[in-house]
Amino acid sequence: MIRICKDGNKKYKSLGVSVHPDHWDFQRNRPKKDCPNRELILKIILEKEAGFQKQILELKSEDKEYTASTLIDAKDNQKVRTVSEFYKSLIQEFQSEGRIGNSRAYLDSHNSLKRFTGKKLDIPFSHIDVSFLKEYEKWLRKCGCAETSMSVMFRTLRSAYNKAIDAKCAKRAAYPFNDYKVSKFNIKTKKRAIPKQVIKSIMNLDLSKESDYLQFSRDLFIFSYLCGGMNFTDMANLKYSNINDDKLVYIRQKTGKEVVIPLNSDAYVLIVKYWSTNHSALYIFPILNEKIHISEVQKYNRKKKVLLTVNDCLKTISEKIGTKVNLTTYVARHSFATVLKNSGVNIALISETLGHSDIATTQIYLDSFESEQIGEALKHLL
Repeated sequence: MIRICKDGNKKYKSLGVSVHPDHWDFQRNRPKKDCPNRELILKIILEKEAGFQKQILELKSEDKEYTASTLIDAKDNQKVRTVSEFYKSLIQEFQSEGRIGNSRAYLDSHNSLKRFTGKKLDIPFSHIDVSFLKEYEKWLRKCGCAETSMSVMFRTLRSAYNKAIDAKCAKRAAYPFNDYKVSKFNIKTKKRAIPKQVIKSIMNLDLSKESDYLQFSRDLFIFSYLCGGMNFTDMANLKYSNINDDKLVYIRQKTGKEVVIPLNSDAYVLIVKYWSTNHSALYIFPILNEKIHISEVQKYNRKKKVLLTVNDCLKTISEKIGTKVNLTTYVARHSFATVLKNSGVNIALISETLGHSDIATTQIYLDSFESEQIGEALKHLL
C-alpha cells in the first residue's frame, strides 16, 4: 500500500502486489534483497511514488488546493483541471439538464477564449489573472466586440471561475475578479420603450389583408405588453393549463420564479383566437408543437427561428405606423414597465410582474403583493 499524508489526514492506495512478511524490510518500507521479483516490485513502488509526487508538484505550481483523498481516489484524480476541460463539463451538464441557452452562452465564451489563446486553453484557472483579463479585453476590442457583448463574455468567464472554485478546480486566493471589475463595461442600451399611444396604433393597425405571420407577430407583441411584459420564450412555453380562472400562472424559464398575471379582456381575446384555430393544441401560441419539438434542443432552435421571423415582421409593422423605433418583442416588455412607471405604479410591483428575482431592493416587497393590486396596476396600460 502507498500512503499519502496531508494536513493530518491519511489515505492508502493498493499497488496491486503482495510480498511475504519474511521478504519485507519494515524499517525501510522496501522489499529485502532476497525478495522474489524484487526489481519489478521496486519499479512499481518508485513509479507510483513518482506519479503522486509529480501530481503534487503540478497542483502546487498551479496554486490549486488538494487533499489526500483527491490524490488517492481514482474518481477525483479525473477531476477537471484545465479551463477548457471545465468549460466542456459545464456545457455538457447544461445540455443534459435541458438548459440549452446556458450551454450556448458557455460554448460561445469557451470558443472566444480559445481563439484568444490560439487554441491553447488547456491551462489552469490560475493562469487567468488580471493581466490575462486585460489582454483579453484588448483583443475583444480589436475584434470590434461591442461593450454589451464583452460584458456577457466576462460575466460568463467569471461565472465559470466561481463554479471552478466551488468544484475545487481553482483556488479562491487566485481569483482575479476582485481587482478586475466586470461592472466597468457600459451595458446601457438605447431606450426601447414606446408610449401607449404608439401601442394603441399597433393594436388598431388594419392587417386584415396582410400575411398571417404579420398578424401573429402583432398578436405576440400586444399579448406581451398586456401580460406583464412577458418575454418571447415564456410566451412560447405557455400552455392552456397555465390559465387559472382569469389569471395566467406560469414559471419564468430564466429565473424559475412563479408569475401570476390577471388576464384583461384584450389578452383573453387573443387566447381565444388561437384556441379557436386548434382546439387540441397543448400550447396557446403556434410556436411549439408537442409532436415535433420534443427535445430541449429542438425547442430552443424552433423558438430562435420563430423569434427572428417575428422581429422581422415587427419591423414591417413599425414602418406601417410610421415610427422609427426598431420594434422587437423586447420593446413590448420594456414599454410595459415604462408605461406603468410613468403612471406612478410602484417600481417593486412592476419588478414582480416582470418576474424578476434578483433585485434585492424589491425582493422584500414581493410576498406582499396581491393579484388584485397587479390587476389595478394593469389598468394603466391602455
